[in-house]
Amino acid sequence: MPFGFLKRNKDDAAAAKPKAPTARPGGPSTAFEGLTEEWRLVGRMHVKGRLTDALNKRESITISEVNWAPIDGSGQLEPAPGLKAIDPYDLILVVAGESDLPPLTEAERNAHKVHKIDYDVALEAPPFRVIGTVHLYPGSDPDRLLDRATEMFVPVTDAIAYLGDTTVSDPEVGVVLVNRFYLRGVEQVDKRTGLKPQKLPGAPLGGTSWQDRSR
Repeated sequence: MPFGFLKRNKDDAAAAKPKAPTARPGGPSTAFEGLTEEWRLVGRMHVKGRLTDALNKRESITISEVNWAPIDGSGQLEPAPGLKAIDPYDLILVVAGESDLPPLTEAERNAHKVHKIDYDVALEAPPFRVIGTVHLYPGSDPDRLLDRATEMFVPVTDAIAYLGDTTVSDPEVGVVLVNRFYLRGVEQVDKRTGLKPQKLPGAPLGGTSWQDRSR
């Protein structure tokens, strides 16, 4: 089924007759929650390896046990048995906890030993705003996330996603994958307030700032 149907209005969606469920796909699967401009999808993605890697391949992914609801909270989650696959391009955010991700291989653990710098940021991916921490290699400024890159999704840890003033992700999950194709703004913030940090009066006391580290 083409994923363009998500752009139908809610009345059309309610009137659509669900198809009879079919057998659940086999193989490994990962719990996911996907957010589009209008819909929340909850189910399982059938992928091998880490969810981020599968999404970054930019290929259609088999899904199952899917429920959906309007993103504005105007309706409850309902079964969507007709949804059998999803295109990563259609997802603005994907919420997935670390407990839902397969463990790192030895090669991946070695790769992650390379020191990264943590930045607390607010990412604007309309209609959503995500506040959390991104982990970048030295010399990479958070603004570079707006550039097109090989990696389609950037992971944000200790993250919370908002739709206006409403929280649309579970704070206990903590990992939100943001589709960089939807990014429209990046700002460094104080995660406690979600606002740009205020400069303290007086001269610096020494040490290395994030601006120095990113050069």
